[in-house]
Amino acid sequence: MRRMSFIAAVAATALVLAACGDGDGAPESGETGLNGAGKTLNVLVQANTIYPDQQRSWFTEINDKFKAQTGAEVKFETFASPNDELTKIQTSVLSGQGPDIYSLGTTFTPTAYATGAFLELKDDDWKKLGGKDAFLPATLGISGPDAEHQVGIPFTSRPFVMAYNTDLLKAAGIDKPADSWDGLLEQAKKLTSGGTYGLAVAYADGFDPWKFIWAMSVQAGNPLVKEKKASLTDPSTLKAYQTYLGWLATDKVVNPAAVGWKNAQAIADFGAGKAAFLPMVSATSKVTLDKSAVAGKYAYAIMPTIPPGQTSKPSGGVGATSILSGDNLVVAKYTKNKDLALALVKLLTSAEQQESYYKTFGEMPTNAAAAKKLQADPALAPIIDSASKASGTPFNGAWSQVQLALVNVVVQSIPALKDGKLDEAKLKQLIADGQKAAQDALDKSK
Repeated sequence: MRRMSFIAAVAATALVLAACGDGDGAPESGETGLNGAGKTLNVLVQANTIYPDQQRSWFTEINDKFKAQTGAEVKFETFASPNDELTKIQTSVLSGQGPDIYSLGTTFTPTAYATGAFLELKDDDWKKLGGKDAFLPATLGISGPDAEHQVGIPFTSRPFVMAYNTDLLKAAGIDKPADSWDGLLEQAKKLTSGGTYGLAVAYADGFDPWKFIWAMSVQAGNPLVKEKKASLTDPSTLKAYQTYLGWLATDKVVNPAAVGWKNAQAIADFGAGKAAFLPMVSATSKVTLDKSAVAGKYAYAIMPTIPPGQTSKPSGGVGATSILSGDNLVVAKYTKNKDLALALVKLLTSAEQQESYYKTFGEMPTNAAAAKKLQADPALAPIIDSASKASGTPFNGAWSQVQLALVNVVVQSIPALKDGKLDEAKLKQLIADGQKAAQDALDKSK
């Protein structure tokens, strides 16, 4: 009944998915022991807006490799935003058909789990994937509510860090990035001059804004969700929004054009040498930055862990450098191609493919053997450090909707930001609206 209420709560936004699984995946012969001739696996992944051409080439590469192994075709479908991602999950649950495999952001895995529509992995399933030992233990941290109930298979690890322009900081007499958000703001003010700004921030990105608010809130001791109670109206979260939006509206340390930027545009601006700091980026940025004007002139650091308004971590605060971030692969229960689906996941998470994926997209491997090879790269040390200090978001089926409520506050603030304003009364109302939306979702969730 609770699962049905979860589905009913999201039915109003559902669209019809055309893609569906087919075939029976009967074991026969070939490299994987499967004969997939004449069959097609449908896979849903996030559209890569930073490397779209490379992603299209990767689709072809994976299809060719898997067809050579099994005879089966692989057809990829993409989603463009968190709303799109959530809708795809919801509609597939309602219709009982859709992609065979989904690549979901880790924070969406609880939603997938709550539907009961995805394969809960048993020991035999893990064996077909090479065993749990093939994966970095930390990446399994948000595969399910506990080690015995997991649906998510780690595909990529994406700990967030901050890039900084070493030449600009040196010229300003700054040794290293600050460890507090207030300290970072002071450094950003010092580094804002002429056409160069202290910070490059993607305010219009659908995936980034909430992560800043989450980080500042948990660092202040507010987890945003605890025991099915939302706490978006906590003073620490208001302070987080004021800080994040204030960088552009009142502090003027961000290029005004950033109000319309996606993540790729913020990376490009930093890569052009027009910003001193680029917070909330992952190793994916390295591929671009190593070919940019700041190649050899930038480094990574963990982001501040001391919340706004504080000079040290407060009692109850969590020194989170990043969300436990990345992508998980989940297999739909309705698939008629379970064995083929697991074989494809094994290919995607193999050491060889994970190394290749990192070189192309900068996504950190979840495969333990592939990850070990990267540990010797000093440029990646802060990213590995951040991964070890990352914190998981609440494992609740409603978290994806809480996440969207956090983003919506920023979306609704953009018209005022375009005018260089931060309306405090309007901001408080938007947060109150977000609190209601988050609590309603939690009340309807498992």
